[in-house]
Amino acid sequence: MDFLTNYVELAAMVLFGIGFTTLLLHKNMIKKIIGFSIMDNSIFLFLAAKGYIEGRTAPIVVDGVQSVEAYINPIPAGLVLTGIVVSVSVTAVMLSLTIRLYRRYHTLDIDEITAQCRKEDDQ
Repeated sequence: MDFLTNYVELAAMVLFGIGFTTLLLHKNMIKKIIGFSIMDNSIFLFLAAKGYIEGRTAPIVVDGVQSVEAYINPIPAGLVLTGIVVSVSVTAVMLSLTIRLYRRYHTLDIDEITAQCRKEDDQ
């Protein structure tokens, strides 16, 4: 019954699997970006779950309590926040490149884009 105590980590693993299979199996660029985003968010969920300790609070000193045992570890939260910023930036770049590809090749299918690129190279 260890899965019942670690249900958040299990959910993160399932989400990562969903995102990974979406990234691998779909040929549409937008679906690949969505799969990549699901993978990112599952990693953030996993890190946040690992950084949380039951019964402790955020590391903000209130009422003069400075004991280390009273607070959670702030490093996973900082990593998650940094990762979210990077993830949003990478997603924005991927979407802008997808728009450029669509304007040029009039499709979002990777196989069709590759075929059109090869035709251009042969000419």
